[in-house]
Amino acid sequence: MPTALARHAWRTLKAQPAIFWWALGVALLVALPIASVAAHLLAGQGGETWSHLADTVLGGYIGNTLRLCVGVALGTVLVGTGAAWLVTMHDFPGRRLFEWALVLPLAVPAYVMAYTYTDLLQFVGPVQSWLRAVTGWEAGQYWFPDVRTVGGAVLMFVFVLYPYVYLLARTAFLERAAGVLEAGRSLGLGPWSNFVRVSLPLARPAIATGAALALMETLADYGAVSYFGVHTFTTGIYRAWFSLGDRVAASQLAATLLGFVALVLWLEHVARGRARFHNTGRRAPQAVQRLRGARAWLACLGCALPLLLGFLLPGARLLHMALAGGDAQFGARFVELARNSFALAALTACCAALLAVLLAYAGRLSAHPLLRLANGTVGLGYAVPGSVIAVGVLVPLAWLDNRLAQAVAAVTGSSPGLLLTGGIAALVYAYLVRYQTVALRTVQASLGKITPNMDEAARSLGQAQMGVLRRVHLPLLRGSLLTAALLVFVDVMKELPATLVMRPFNFDTLATQAFTLAADERLAEASTAALAIVAVGIVPLLILSRQIRQGSAYCQPARS
Repeated sequence: MPTALARHAWRTLKAQPAIFWWALGVALLVALPIASVAAHLLAGQGGETWSHLADTVLGGYIGNTLRLCVGVALGTVLVGTGAAWLVTMHDFPGRRLFEWALVLPLAVPAYVMAYTYTDLLQFVGPVQSWLRAVTGWEAGQYWFPDVRTVGGAVLMFVFVLYPYVYLLARTAFLERAAGVLEAGRSLGLGPWSNFVRVSLPLARPAIATGAALALMETLADYGAVSYFGVHTFTTGIYRAWFSLGDRVAASQLAATLLGFVALVLWLEHVARGRARFHNTGRRAPQAVQRLRGARAWLACLGCALPLLLGFLLPGARLLHMALAGGDAQFGARFVELARNSFALAALTACCAALLAVLLAYAGRLSAHPLLRLANGTVGLGYAVPGSVIAVGVLVPLAWLDNRLAQAVAAVTGSSPGLLLTGGIAALVYAYLVRYQTVALRTVQASLGKITPNMDEAARSLGQAQMGVLRRVHLPLLRGSLLTAALLVFVDVMKELPATLVMRPFNFDTLATQAFTLAADERLAEASTAALAIVAVGIVPLLILSRQIRQGSAYCQPARS
């Protein structure tokens, strides 16, 4: 019986298309660093470090991580979905501005937000100083909320990460056929009922994907939570690995963190359900609801608040600090830093988009559990701290480098040194491990909306599998591919831990410059590099907003 099962499994694998094997190989390469980290679990039993962590702080890590996840999930879904629905289906003052401006907080790294709001709200900051000047109060005579708490961290993440939900939810609202909403109105549903009972369920897969991306970003963050003194699994991993030098304990913490990631992915799958929503008809122009009076200004306020708190206020504070103090080395040095950051981000974004098409299309053609498992493993990298991924990349690359050096030395008689480790290729590899799931899930969400009938029609016309991809799917996926590439671009621009560990010698980026200065409490000087990160990240976000806005041509204000 086992032999028969093995033969059946082998025949099933042999029947898979060629793209299955390519996708499986790519998925295994992306998952290799995660497996390298997990392999440390086999190196020994936890030891004193793990026992100490379990007895003292592990409960706090779990509690803080759960509170962060619940708060960020609720906040990003409410803010992102609400803003997307307002600007897509309503007309009110400032709507055209908010359509593109609401994505701008995505350009602000969470650790920059943490530094900025700490400077704004601390005792000697401008807010409390103004409060004391106006009221005449002195220290100890009034209560002021402390931003460096779990609640403060939740707010930082919500106002930085809600654009993930906003972008995907707005795209889903724009892509819904007008006839669906018209059918709801013909059945007597008002605007609110139509939203809750028709539009929201149809957009559920996109909203779930955006919330999952925000949660995985939260789980992987180190800069903001460490600066706020909130102890989570990421701070514990850094402490165990880099301060205490215990890789086994750090890997056990990382494995627990991966369990949280798996839980997030499972919850996203449950939230999306087994339903599939395909656009089978042509989109017709939709009438949006024109808001007047108090409702119009409330909608304007609802869109302005996340933009103000997530971008305008921290951006204005950074600009003020940069102009008032700033980095004395500003000039040609920052042109080099911006060029380095842009080149890394652009190269990684292009690779991630191409690999996402390969992985997503292979998953569409083959339902083999091995490929599903491989694609699922790719998603785990997004929630692993960048420095842990960097170590996971360095271990196999160093082994491969040594083998290559030995082979070259055997042929030429001289060793070439390290060919892969410490180069740009290794750094881009680490970025792909970290951010490939951003591109993959964006492409998967869009590919899932294409009805399988289109594949069958193309094959009936003589198109092979790759012909269907080239002639049918890629033209329909252009917008989603650009979305995926730009999301990865912005994430790489902000990436800090992996860059610190793996960047080539004398190769710095805007993120490493900002971190180095901020770590020395030179926040005014760090503001220059932080502001540059935000400025460079704005450009692709504006392009992304323009692409999505093209769909809004189908949404014309209703005539009164």
